[in-house]
Amino acid sequence: MATELVENKLKLLPEKPGCYLMKDINGKVIYVGKSKNLKNRVRSYFKSKQVGRRYELVQEIRDFDIITVASDKESFLLEITLIQKYQPYYNVKLKTGTGYPYIEITREKDPQIKLTSVVKRDHGYYFGPYPNVYAAQSTLHFIQKVFPLRRCKGYQGRPCLYYHMGQCLGACFKEVPQAEYQAQIDKIKKFLNGQIGPVKEELNSKMQNASAELKFERAAEIRDQIKYIEETVEKQKIISNDHVQRDIFNYYADHSWISIQVLFLRQAKLLRRESKLFPLTDEKPEDALAQFIAQFYIQKNRVVPKEILVPDKVDPDELKQFVKIPVRVPQRGSKKALLNMAYENAKLKLEQKFRLLELDHRQTKGAQKEIFDALNLPYGHVIESFDHSHIQGADPVSALVVFRDGKPDKHAYRKFILTGKVEHQNMADEVKNTREVVRRRYSRLLKEKADIPDLILMDGGQIQMEACQDVLRNELGLMIPVAGMVKDDHHRTNHLLTGDETQGIPYKTIDLDPKSEGFYLMTRIQDEVHRFAITFHRQKHAKHALSSRLDQIKGIGPKTRNKLLKQFGSLTKIKEASIEELQKAGLTLPQAQAVKITL
Repeated sequence: MATELVENKLKLLPEKPGCYLMKDINGKVIYVGKSKNLKNRVRSYFKSKQVGRRYELVQEIRDFDIITVASDKESFLLEITLIQKYQPYYNVKLKTGTGYPYIEITREKDPQIKLTSVVKRDHGYYFGPYPNVYAAQSTLHFIQKVFPLRRCKGYQGRPCLYYHMGQCLGACFKEVPQAEYQAQIDKIKKFLNGQIGPVKEELNSKMQNASAELKFERAAEIRDQIKYIEETVEKQKIISNDHVQRDIFNYYADHSWISIQVLFLRQAKLLRRESKLFPLTDEKPEDALAQFIAQFYIQKNRVVPKEILVPDKVDPDELKQFVKIPVRVPQRGSKKALLNMAYENAKLKLEQKFRLLELDHRQTKGAQKEIFDALNLPYGHVIESFDHSHIQGADPVSALVVFRDGKPDKHAYRKFILTGKVEHQNMADEVKNTREVVRRRYSRLLKEKADIPDLILMDGGQIQMEACQDVLRNELGLMIPVAGMVKDDHHRTNHLLTGDETQGIPYKTIDLDPKSEGFYLMTRIQDEVHRFAITFHRQKHAKHALSSRLDQIKGIGPKTRNKLLKQFGSLTKIKEASIEELQKAGLTLPQAQAVKITL
């Protein structure tokens, strides 16, 4: 149901091409789309029945903005720019890099060949990426033996070991002509581009000569190199009549999901493939593919091919303006067969994963929706939970875990060392700890203008909730919903506690079905935050216990203690160290003797 603000803005929409930005209750952009007619497209969100991911999106929309442009092509370019800027939750987001290695021939006075994971715009020659690191290393070692360039660090006045092994042209002790380097580079490029016939002929000739000269070890080494070519290079199926580097994109869509398959054709061979599976929000499948391709080549470490192939529903001219390389739509022949191959792989991938996706959704996002529904709240993506840990008031710590759409987001976990030491474990200390950690966590989020969570689950009852709500409402001015996860007398997760006396809402218990996914998720959150807090406390307490043992040794002060901890890391290793090793760590002889006697 559209809000009054949205209803009023819908009446003012122009019938022009452009982009629209959907926003949630916090004003955060959660979706960016484009349309030839903004009035019709944006109104369709609120004036017709929605299903699937689009329904979830509409439930979160509280406002929107539009940007008009002169043509549909301009709206496509603007859409990609806005997605990169805002990274909306409901748009497709790609990882920043492939992680696959490349073989690089460096562009320098004395070039060398090496493996690299970063592609730079330094005019070097890059081949790959290689999905199998072992295969890339084997290929590199083969090239270094057969087509040596420079393997040493440069001029050092004497031949290096690699030169004596025939794997370096001698930049270590002489001036190597550029023509000699270029001849080797040309051979390497031909080999990596699939022209292996001349290489085999040359190696066969060398093997025969070595055998005739009774150099049988050298002949055996060359024989192994020929075997490598036959087993590793030639066995790759040739699937193209030319050596043009090209990427092939195709998709299969069903039940509001799309599966995209990318085939990488290098040296006339299918080098590798990538798959991407995600739900469709609003865009047509062909628009989602175009958006995917546009983002694909913005990523770090992507080597741009000579051309890309796409299915006929994608506008190649529009896409070409953004990726700046030829985009073709083959109609027949081998290139059309490659597109069909990508389509069949995309279809197979989606059909294989569909049941797993549905099961995962039910256990994660569906389970989280159960919790929000039970609390009578609109669905939120992020839940945060706190727990404290100490031993009779010593070394008090707190821990925060974050669950995003029902899954733990461990990169967002945080640890807090609480100030001061309490003498006894009582409820006043729990309240004090809760107030401190809530204040520190959310004042920092406000200061950094970071996203706030949609729900806070406190590991405890009404007292912890009251402390949390008081800090949020009266000190920070935040209205984040807060609920408690309450355990029974046997310390097992039992029910939720909701209410907010700062808003005049009385506290009440909410029972979830113990067999429901929502109940299981609540249990996982409670167990995870407890585990994280206990683990952190044990680490801190053990470190302090070690420090205390060292502080009790006569002649060992804070500086000396820190030297020992830095050098050895644990009490066991300090005890096992000899007096000489202790002295090397910075201790005097009397100090080292005192450590050995005491420990």
